[in-house]
Amino acid sequence: MLLNFIESLSGGDVKTAFITLLLSVPVILLALTVHECAHGYVAYLCGDSTAKAFGRLTLNPAKHLDPIGALCMMLVGFGWAKPVPVNMRNLRKPKRDMVLVSLAGPVSNLLLAFISAAGLELIAAFNRDGFYIYDSKLDLLMFFACQMLLMMVMLNIGLALFNLIPLPPLDGSKILAGLLPNHLAMRYLQIERYTGHIFLAVMLLSFTGVLDVLLMPLDWARGTVLNAFLGLFEFLFRGIG
Repeated sequence: MLLNFIESLSGGDVKTAFITLLLSVPVILLALTVHECAHGYVAYLCGDSTAKAFGRLTLNPAKHLDPIGALCMMLVGFGWAKPVPVNMRNLRKPKRDMVLVSLAGPVSNLLLAFISAAGLELIAAFNRDGFYIYDSKLDLLMFFACQMLLMMVMLNIGLALFNLIPLPPLDGSKILAGLLPNHLAMRYLQIERYTGHIFLAVMLLSFTGVLDVLLMPLDWARGTVLNAFLGLFEFLFRGIG
């Protein structure tokens, strides 16, 4: 959960934890906004202007924000925004293009995480002593910049991987449906009628600790991608500073 992550970053200091929590708000808004905007933009490139007609080809968070989804991302560790409307009949090659549209969201989050990892390691390359001991306002500013960038990396990787789970209506289900024969895809997508109950159960499990066990593969995958991104830029920026 994000709150646990914030607690680990703050080292138990209430003031630091509060500032870090505030910094998480724009991180969450950016991650969700870019995700949905990417869906709409790729749909537009593939021939469907529905998202553009609804004003969803924008980085204005107000156009995409689902307050409950954003709150869940903070409290539970996953969340959602308002889905971008896509009319498959307008797509040039509906089945193929729907896969591309669905992939666009997770890929955009991974790209954000990749860029943030580069920024984090670039700052670290110039400050090998770290930011946990700071003697000036600039050091403090850099400390919180690193916290924000680390949250950007972790949250965007987590959001991308979560959305790739093949459970309707997540992006992974649309990707899988696009790879299945039509008759199997139709039967598979019928699972969506039960997803409301599934997500309610997931929310309840998040407060029992059982969800942490169920999401261990997802946490492992996020840690693997995180280490790969940070390790790559640590290697590339070695010798700087």
